[in-house]
Formats: sequence, structure tokens, C-alpha cells
Amino acid sequence: MADKPSFYITTPIYYVNAAPHLGTAYSTILADVQARFRRAMGYDVKFLTGLDEHGEKVAQSAAAHDMTPQAWCDSLVPAFKDLWGELEISNDDFIRTTQERQTRAVQHLWEVLKDRGYIYKGSYDGWYCVPEETYFTETQVRHADEEHHTEGQHLCPDCGRPLERVQEESWFFKLSEFTEPLLALYREHPEFVEPEIRRNEVVSFVEGGLKDLSISRTSFDWGIPLPFDEKHVTYVWFDALINYLTAVGYGQPGEEAAAELAKRWPAQVHIVGKDIIRFHCVIWPAMLMAAGLPVTERVFAHGFLMVKNEETGQGEKMSKSRGNAIAPREVMDMLGVEGYRYYFMSDVTPGTDGAISFGRMEQVYNTDLANSWGNLVSRTLNMSAKYFDGKVPAVPAGWAERENPLRAVATGLVDRYAAKMGEFAYHEAAAEVMELVHAANHYIEDTEPWALAKNPAKADELAAVICDLIESIRIVAHLLMPFMPETSAEALRRISCEAEVASDDLAGVCAWGGLVGDVPVSKGDPLFPRLETK
Repeated sequence: MADKPSFYITTPIYYVNAAPHLGTAYSTILADVQARFRRAMGYDVKFLTGLDEHGEKVAQSAAAHDMTPQAWCDSLVPAFKDLWGELEISNDDFIRTTQERQTRAVQHLWEVLKDRGYIYKGSYDGWYCVPEETYFTETQVRHADEEHHTEGQHLCPDCGRPLERVQEESWFFKLSEFTEPLLALYREHPEFVEPEIRRNEVVSFVEGGLKDLSISRTSFDWGIPLPFDEKHVTYVWFDALINYLTAVGYGQPGEEAAAELAKRWPAQVHIVGKDIIRFHCVIWPAMLMAAGLPVTERVFAHGFLMVKNEETGQGEKMSKSRGNAIAPREVMDMLGVEGYRYYFMSDVTPGTDGAISFGRMEQVYNTDLANSWGNLVSRTLNMSAKYFDGKVPAVPAGWAERENPLRAVATGLVDRYAAKMGEFAYHEAAAEVMELVHAANHYIEDTEPWALAKNPAKADELAAVICDLIESIRIVAHLLMPFMPETSAEALRRISCEAEVASDDLAGVCAWGGLVGDVPVSKGDPLFPRLETK
């Protein structure tokens, strides 16, 4: 693994105050698809996800359930781990902020920032949103109240719930000193915040000026204590962000941890929702700069999942009160796990809000998976088994160099696909692959293998046509592997290419002409049975 370049990708760590929902699953699958793609491209990938278990909100939820905070957190962990396993998430690590390694890393960073002069003790008097675990200035609260015509109610600018007035002793981080360094970061490395609309938001916020940040609490004790002031616990976001360092050895003893940190940091990508970009694109890089550490290369912020109102055609926010909330289980029961993954990655544009609906899910599944990709596999392998005694045809001499429409589409496909995948334009990458699927289905109609099979003089032409089709299936299976790992592996197994499933040379394995002939084919059941709405 030493000769492979490192690729370190993370999801946000999720709050344990509720079970995982469609949005958390969306973030996690976004990261998983990228991790699988990078492994296939020859990277040594580390893919991290996990849970954020500290803070006042968690303590309150635990108390409401008559449990200790730790017991409450422990009770919710299986919901996340089980769902990630079911959704085929290939994370290499699962971090919890209650783990000893996180305590070590957080307390180490406290000492570093103290030694470097970036923290000081003071008192905080201002507004705090417990559900969002976020501080707000008087100006932010006033502007939000004016915007929503709720003057005097002091509602959270983000979630609209009542704010608490907090007055307590606190340690502060000198965030105000990083206004110019952060603006320089955005200017010199625009890729740090993507997409552009989110970068513009962040730049505008920082240009407005930054205030020092309260980073400790004394009004409750469910958090990591400061190593030099134990009546204070770490502000939950300050704690949570450090998990990305913890997982690659920061603050941990031993040479192995130091080597891991040197190899893995800075991270290549943090996947986050657009609602937490200020934490990841303002506070987090300032923390890293203050600690003398390199800044993460890229923060990719995805949009929200909305529910399409079938009557108005408009996207609406999901909520229990509206009765339009969709649970992951409902989608899995309808589309299966692989259909679930494909739908959200191919039909929702990453970086923008996406309006989803069961009707659209069925349409995408039937059009792309059942009628196109699944149909291509079934028809082709049935013909290969029927006309060539249950095998892939022996590859005719000169076949790989033979001009044909499928080879033309496949030429350069992996490069076009990889460029889109690297930009998180998964919907465009999937569309590139489906071009080859559609071309192959048209090719069947144009060449009429069933007619060729009736003419012994056309035996070589029939073999070449079937080889063209199976080669297309082989290439498509590899390119759809990050989206649908199980069905892609099954498609490769059916053409006796199971040894290619774990390939880390995507460009090489997708080069036209890699087909092995005269090996068994297996027809199998349909990969994607057509959905019929009741």
C-alpha cells in the first residue's frame, strides 16, 4: 500500500439524538461512492464516518429518556452501524467522540492552542441555540427576527426555535485573527469550498468580520474537560471537528500514529451538508491554522433533500407535521439497496437541493436499471448461453481492433467518467455510462443476433457481436461499481470475470479488448426486476 497515493475522505459525524434519516444516509452514500471510485483508481483510501456524542442537546435527550448520556449514546449507535452495513457503506473507521482517542486528541489541541497563544479566558453573554449547538451574536439574532417578522422573540436564525440567553465563564478562540488568512485561503484555493455558491456564502460571511468564539461551557458537564481547567468542558463543535484529526493519529502516542498522521493529513475531502459550512469552512480551517497544521484540501457541501409535491411540482421541506417525511427503509423496500443508491446518486445533483418523489424513483429505476442495464445483461447472456453452449464466445481473431459502434462509445469513456466522478458530478458520470448501455441495447436491435444465429456462414459475425455486447457489459459493470457494488460484482461473476471485481486499475480494466472468451456465462435472475406500482 505504501506506493499508493493516500485519499482521506470523511462524512460529518452525526448527532446521536435521533435515528439516521434520509439526509444522513445521503451524505454517507455520497462519500462511499467517492471512496469506492478512488479505490478503483488506485488510491489507498481511508473513509471515515461516525457519531458526535457530546453537548447539551445529547445530555437533555438522555435525561428525557431517564438514561445517562453514555447509555443514551450507546443505545443509538447500532441504528447507524446497521443502516450503513445495509446500505453497503465501505467506511474504514467509525469514530465516536466519547472514545478515549478523541479525548486525547482534543486535550492535545487545547494545549497546543494555549501554547501558541490562540485561546484566552473570559466570560460569554449572548444567545445560544441548543438544538443547533450554535452561538449567535445580537446582530445575527436581530437581523433574523427582522427578516421573519418575529421581533423580540429571539428565535434561532437557522432553525427558528427559541434561543437561550447564556451567561457563563468561557475560554475563547481568537477566531477574529483569521479573517485575512481565511480570505486568502478562499482566494488562492477556490476548490477549498465547493460548489461555488457555497464558497460565495462563506466569503461573504468572513468579509463581514469574525468575532472570537466561545469554545468551552461550564453549565453542564457532558463533554471533554479542558486539560488545564477541568470545570470547563469543550464546546461540542470544537470537539466534533477534531474527529477528522483523531482518526489519523493526531494526539495519539507512538510512532505508528505519527506515521499515519504524516501520511493521511491533510484530508482530501470533507463531505458536509450546506447547513454546516460555516463550521467546516470558517472555524475548522482557522483551528488548523492556529495549530500549525495544513488545511483540508476540499470541503464539498451538498444540498438538502426536498419532497416533490405531486400537485404543485415544487420541492417542499420534509417534516413529520407535513406528513411528507420519507424514511430510508421505505426507499429500500421499494427500490432495493442498489436501486436506492443509484437513484440518489444519479438523479439528485450534488451541491444543490434535490426534490425527490416515489414516482420519480420508480421512473428512474425502471428506465435505467430494469429496462436498460438489467435488460442488456439478461438478453445478452441469454443469447451467449443459447448460441455458444453456455459460454462467452471464443474471441475471434482481430476482434478487439474491429470497428463497431460500441467500441466507439467505450473509447475514452473511462476518462470522461473519471473527470465527472472527481468533481462529484455523479449524475453526469452515470449518464456517461448509460450512453454505452443504450448503445448496446440499440446494437442488439441493429445486428439482430437471432437472425445471424440461423446462418452458419455468419458464425464469426455472431461471435463478434456477442463479444461486443459482453465487453460492453464488463466495462459498464466496472463503472457502475461505486454506485451499485453488489449488482456490478454479480454481472462480472456471470461472465466469469469475478477476478476483476477488486481491480484498482480502472483505466486498464475498462480498456476495450480485455474480454476473456470461451469461459462460462450464467444467465441468472434479473438484476433489476421491473417495478409495478400497485
